[in-house]
Amino acid sequence: MFDDRYDNDPLARMKPRRGPAQRREVPLAKGLVIEHSETEWCGAVVGAREGLVQLEDFRGKVRAFPLSDGFLIDGEPIRLVAPVRQPAARRRTASGSFAAPQERARVAMPSRIFVEGKHDAELVEQVWGDDLRVEGVVVELLQGADNLQAVLDEFEPGPQRRAGVLLDHLVTGSKETRIADAIARGPHGANVLIVGHPFVDIWQAVKPERVGLTAWPQIPRSIEWKAGICRALGWPSDEPADIADAWARIRGRVRHFRDLEPALVGRVEHLIDFVTVG
Repeated sequence: MFDDRYDNDPLARMKPRRGPAQRREVPLAKGLVIEHSETEWCGAVVGAREGLVQLEDFRGKVRAFPLSDGFLIDGEPIRLVAPVRQPAARRRTASGSFAAPQERARVAMPSRIFVEGKHDAELVEQVWGDDLRVEGVVVELLQGADNLQAVLDEFEPGPQRRAGVLLDHLVTGSKETRIADAIARGPHGANVLIVGHPFVDIWQAVKPERVGLTAWPQIPRSIEWKAGICRALGWPSDEPADIADAWARIRGRVRHFRDLEPALVGRVEHLIDFVTVG
């Protein structure tokens, strides 16, 4: 038998412990009510910055304390722990690519992408502009497919100076298809890639539901296509400014590549790969 008369000595329990008190870790969060151990200031967490935590008492007065100080919750010693910041998700461009880190502007590469007109260039810039700037690819205007041969003769494509071309209405029997076939058989053919979409105009590459349609209207050949679309949508169409305003309204509905028809998206991606290879 052991004599345990002194095992529960209350005075012994009052002696200071050796070593630091173990403190429970508590994540820092707004609204958390804590007490500063040294000053006995009690309040709710309203902010934290530069290693300080701000506590607001019941009177609305705010004081800041070092985050490394001791704090209490209901008399229990705690240690505040700043929440770990999660790395920001990588931003995607409108084309769906991961955005590259900010860099100094690059010198334009010798290869080029050519498109038929201003509206084509604006749409390509809106969706693929970030990608093109990273690669240093310039988009130039043909001002119509009829000028393609002359533009290529002046550009003089080569193995290190490729030309990618995007044409409207590249379908069997169209004028654009005949032009593309002739160039493919010519001296520039090996260093030129001509692709196209089946639409009469780049406007149709925007999904119709983006402008409140189930399908783009069929316009008779006797009517200029863009003017016919404007009339079908109930928009003014008599002046060039009307057509420009209509395109601005349509293009304004495009936020990213998912707002475009796959028949255009795939072709532009193909062109970018072609002019940036090697």
